[in-house]
Amino acid sequence: MTQPRKTLIDLNQTSYYHCIARCVRRAFLCGEDAFSGKNYEHRKDWVVERLSLLADTFAIDVASYAIMSNHYHLVLRVDIEKAEQWSEANVIRRWKRLYKIPLIVNRYLKGNASPALTQMAQELITKWRQRLTDISWFMRCLNEYLARKANLEDQCTGRFWEGRFKSQALLDEAAVVTAMAYVDLNPIRANLASTPEDSDYTSVKQRIRNEDKDSSSRNVKLMKLTQSSNKTHRHGFNVTEADYLELVDYSGRAIRCDKRGYIPSDLPPILERLNLEPDGFLELMQRDDNIAGLRAVGSPSALTHLLDSLDQRFIKGVGISNRLYSS
Repeated sequence: MTQPRKTLIDLNQTSYYHCIARCVRRAFLCGEDAFSGKNYEHRKDWVVERLSLLADTFAIDVASYAIMSNHYHLVLRVDIEKAEQWSEANVIRRWKRLYKIPLIVNRYLKGNASPALTQMAQELITKWRQRLTDISWFMRCLNEYLARKANLEDQCTGRFWEGRFKSQALLDEAAVVTAMAYVDLNPIRANLASTPEDSDYTSVKQRIRNEDKDSSSRNVKLMKLTQSSNKTHRHGFNVTEADYLELVDYSGRAIRCDKRGYIPSDLPPILERLNLEPDGFLELMQRDDNIAGLRAVGSPSALTHLLDSLDQRFIKGVGISNRLYSS
């Protein structure tokens, strides 16, 4: 049964979420449609450009992304504190990038508004500030834009996306890293790339390119990882850029080996630090259906806490959690 979005995205539980949007029927977001012979590869640039704008506009960090032929993945983090520090003028400037600003707000900015109009303008600004921290609004601004642009190019109307986007709560640091790696490895799992650095339109390729100081193409503003294992990210995220890239490379080699249960001998230290089982981790990385359908990813204790808060007795993914986390 479909769950209300407010029960699926609860910032009291976590600020990190894995989101997936998929095209309806035979619609193609990007890539080449073998049925019609049409090539939609240029649409991937649409996604990157729009995602770049939204990452600069919302108080929502993009930790990871992958753009595939008929769907895309995002790992997002909501930064409430950041939005609370914005001035009213800053909120208006950001909202204006996406929508037209009512006349009363312009009059309020110029100091020409009556007390009644001032109150109305302030209420609007408060609403916009809240929306700029809302994942549903982030996804709406991305999906509606892409749907209109694609339908215009295809000279058709109607639904472009397969219902609502899917969201998955990431309940701890290990779950966030697991989801980020899962997203970045999509092209390798689909046999579209052999290495992370060859995985076009992914955040891992962008991170590698940034390491090489190559910024020739437009980038999405990604959530920064820590530069040293002795430092903790201001959001409590203690994973370095080097550790993460090593983990994705390790996982990609295991996927390419294509042997069930194969684990490379050079286990990255990050797995032990995050209390993750190598075989359970690679099991998730190697199959498309292992993680995408879960409501939440986290340690067994984190899932138990989530169940208690929801007053539920069952949640899908407990078995996967037991295999993923070291006891």
